Amino acid sequence: MVRQASRRSISMKDVAALAGVSVGTVSNVLNASARVSEKTTERVLAAIQELGWVPNESARQLRTGHSQAIGLVVLDVANPFFADVALGVEDVLYGHGYSVYIANSDQQPEREERLLRQFEQQKMRGVLLAPIGNAADAAAGLRRSGIPVVMVDRARENDSCAVGGDDVEGGRLAVSHLIDCGHSRIAFVGGPGNLAQVRDRRRGAEAALATLGGDYQLQVISTPALATKQGVAAAEQIAAMPESQRPTAVFAANDLLAIGLLQGFVAAGLRVPDDIALIGYDDIEFAAFSAVPLSSVRQPRTEIGARAAALLIDEIREITDGVPHVHESVRLAPILVPRASTRA
Repeated sequence: MVRQASRRSISMKDVAALAGVSVGTVSNVLNASARVSEKTTERVLAAIQELGWVPNESARQLRTGHSQAIGLVVLDVANPFFADVALGVEDVLYGHGYSVYIANSDQQPEREERLLRQFEQQKMRGVLLAPIGNAADAAAGLRRSGIPVVMVDRARENDSCAVGGDDVEGGRLAVSHLIDCGHSRIAFVGGPGNLAQVRDRRRGAEAALATLGGDYQLQVISTPALATKQGVAAAEQIAAMPESQRPTAVFAANDLLAIGLLQGFVAAGLRVPDDIALIGYDDIEFAAFSAVPLSSVRQPRTEIGARAAALLIDEIREITDGVPHVHESVRLAPILVPRASTRA
């Protein structure tokens, strides 16, 4: 039974008294400190629930100098890939008492910079960033304010932890599969070029095509964004090519582009995979359920988010508790998922 509140406001001291701990221990529980045992944490949380105490977040932030919130900046909040990454992030951080604020950079560097400034002003406890370009300066600014940063879906490029898939290997897997299906005139559709993921997937694709020897080259069609609309436009461009020059297979830098390409090819009267084969990247849920089930390269999306969140917790504990931490760069292996869009 929840105790009835007295006339005076319930305070942290009341929680500490009921739990039989110090006020400092209650504060450590609220800050997800590693110094508190699981048994003590459970006792404090039970006291909070019994008293019906709601911590004053504004006062706590003034006292500690930071909030209990984590900022997550993604490239495209509409992309199901980042939705799954966010699920992995939230699952880990929820268990440590943190809330997650998701922000959309929309693949715009100026917007990304503004979001990071806002997170710094709001004194976020930490930031998870899927960067557009080189985010070293922005990350350094956050760290000077005592806010740790972990890169998501990205190789480590500066003094920070990073978690992502092996995009070079993923690109190689995609184009090697197309070659195994009998294709040598292959196009890569993706952009913008300042995204490391796009560059790495293209590098892997070029490496796979180079194994054929001779003069085989990857046809590259750049797009201003990794979205369905740009995929439709790229399909129109490909369909307008003379048949002798048109690629017989296309590797799209992500599944949203691939879905747009599929729509564009169907509208232009091209059959997939009979006239043109198609493979995407990420293996979002929609890929398997498109009109022609899409072959794709699967990334462990929720694991990327969970691993990044765990590394961020380690960085926070280094600041709050002095627990030693060494930056890590985690690369998770992609998996080829062949479906009807590449099988004649």
